[in-house]
Amino acid sequence: MSQRRLFVTTALPYANGNFHIGHIMEYIQADIWVRYQRMQGHEVNFVCADDAHGAPIMIAAEKAGKTPQQFVADIAAGRKPYLEGFHIAFDNWHSTDGPENHALAQQVYLDLKKAGLIDTRTIEQFFDPEKNMFLPDRFIKGECPKCSARDQYGDNCESCGAVYAPTELKNPFSALSGATPVLKNSEHFFFKLSDPRCIAFLKDWTTSGAVQPEVLNKITEWIAPGEDGRPKMGDWDISRDAPYFGIEIPDAPGKYFYVWLDAPIGYLASLKNYFDKTGRDFDAFMADPSTEQYHFIGKDIITFHTLFWPAMLHFSGRKVPSQVFVHGFLTVNSGEKMSKSRGTGLDPLKYLSLGMNPEWLRYYLAAKLNAKNEDVDFNAEDFMLRVNSDLVGKFINIASRAAGFLTKRFGGQLTHSFDTQGAALLQALRNASSEIATLYQEREYGRATREIMAMADQVNVYVDQNKPWELAKDEAQNDKLHQVCSVLINAFAQLSRYLAPVLPALAVQVEKLIGQKLDRWDAAAEVDAIAPYQHLMQRVVPEQLASLFEAPAAAPEPELPGGEAIAPTISIEDFAKIDLRIARIVDCQAVEGSTKLLRLSLDVGEGRLRQVFSGIASQYKPQDLQGKLTVMVANLAPRKMKFGISEGMVLAASHADDKAQPGIHVLEPSAGAQPGMRIH
Repeated sequence: MSQRRLFVTTALPYANGNFHIGHIMEYIQADIWVRYQRMQGHEVNFVCADDAHGAPIMIAAEKAGKTPQQFVADIAAGRKPYLEGFHIAFDNWHSTDGPENHALAQQVYLDLKKAGLIDTRTIEQFFDPEKNMFLPDRFIKGECPKCSARDQYGDNCESCGAVYAPTELKNPFSALSGATPVLKNSEHFFFKLSDPRCIAFLKDWTTSGAVQPEVLNKITEWIAPGEDGRPKMGDWDISRDAPYFGIEIPDAPGKYFYVWLDAPIGYLASLKNYFDKTGRDFDAFMADPSTEQYHFIGKDIITFHTLFWPAMLHFSGRKVPSQVFVHGFLTVNSGEKMSKSRGTGLDPLKYLSLGMNPEWLRYYLAAKLNAKNEDVDFNAEDFMLRVNSDLVGKFINIASRAAGFLTKRFGGQLTHSFDTQGAALLQALRNASSEIATLYQEREYGRATREIMAMADQVNVYVDQNKPWELAKDEAQNDKLHQVCSVLINAFAQLSRYLAPVLPALAVQVEKLIGQKLDRWDAAAEVDAIAPYQHLMQRVVPEQLASLFEAPAAAPEPELPGGEAIAPTISIEDFAKIDLRIARIVDCQAVEGSTKLLRLSLDVGEGRLRQVFSGIASQYKPQDLQGKLTVMVANLAPRKMKFGISEGMVLAASHADDKAQPGIHVLEPSAGAQPGMRIH
């Protein structure tokens, strides 16, 4: 077989948090495929990167008191224990904020513009006057236009399920500042995916075998014409306005690429970064017709990887993906959604900290994975059964049942003189090489592991038929014992070779035992001698699984609904010093020059009106408050402000973390209260 040249990636993790088990599942799936390809002698370049741009990271960094670059760097610094812990061997890990990605993204854009596929349009969207930025849908909240539920996001209602545009929200406010957003026009850049050229290309590419059949069915729906004859997916908005953490659009100051434009280009940028470090020609590699490009992704990002990404590459004059491999999600215990608080989450670092073998998980996931984008369920009982029964009981025990006899009775030396039964068994195992290889190539890992375990069953039948422990009792059976144990070690070596992509660390241990490398698929040679046997793998114990899924301990003090602990105790005398009075809001006006304040004219039963400034403009319009009763601190010292004297304070409630749960609620006494009444 001639050597192939492969470029392989996994989806870029967003750099706003640590890896979760879904990331690890995807990386293990890709890592198995990469290791198999290398065993076939192919050249593989396996890279990934942190997806470092976008408004969420910019805002999270601001909240953490860091620059976006430092925030992303701190996240990246925590990647290594996960990758090394689960034996995931990327050749390079980079960042989409690297100089290679800035240059490549800008060039791809210019090439698409030259091809006539970039359009500019003026759109209307919400703008936060305090943050001085346009707001993505997820950062706009308000009342649902359908059911009036409060604190709903700008694209759908979590209460009634309605879907709407942000501009349809009632009483909208910015989730960042609490300010009332205003509608402003902005020029945006669009990639013309609905162009007939793009549609024709996508029809050809998606039906070329580049995606799985079930993925093709979904894509066909998106690119099919709607009632107006145009594709349902429409054109793609690829720009965002400053302030934005990302890559600036050439010749468009203050405009940045939407994160989903530059993120997949990060695959190319990471490969270029790797080649620059190793002295290779990136452009020549990507221009070579024999270079193959593969992407492993989850089913939640199909649109970007099977429509936007290949079209961007093709019309910018670049190589398109050979295939995009889509997998499903990872669930726990028969489809239960993962939740750390309920103890149903599977924390990768916790798994490792409990001393659980990472190759247990690699094997278990392999045994469940196939070439479709089906969900994979982690079931604790099934996990323990597969590891203990199959991996340890069927496979590892083959070596442990033979190695001791060879070391003690034959100085670790093996014979190559096998009886007919043993020779036939070994030949049957070797004959399976092509079938197992095909299953790995097609990512049918579950079928591959089942076939390998079926062969392990055959070997164990041979053990039971020949009973080496009985042969060892009779000196006259020494030759037979030698033959049987030599067959078993050779069989174990062959099965270890087949499992090496899944169990790379175990393969290294087996190499030390048999004195042979297991890094080539068809390089099997009979084992001449073994080293003293060292135990290769422990069994899973129930206590480990119980600890893995143990819910976190409750906090010493439960968090109150307001998100803020009770203040220190005061005396009744302290409380009596505060004069709380019922007040009627006679008039309410916006304050010119301020987006936060309202000017209230309050009747506190004194025969005059008091002026109070209150920072509640983000939640209330003046007409909403006029005539209502409220509560105020009447004996607060007057305070001189920019806009006048404030003669008290209106009481309002809010969450301690106003960014997490924005909203201000002015207190309203019940009917019957009159201005001037004191609150006791």
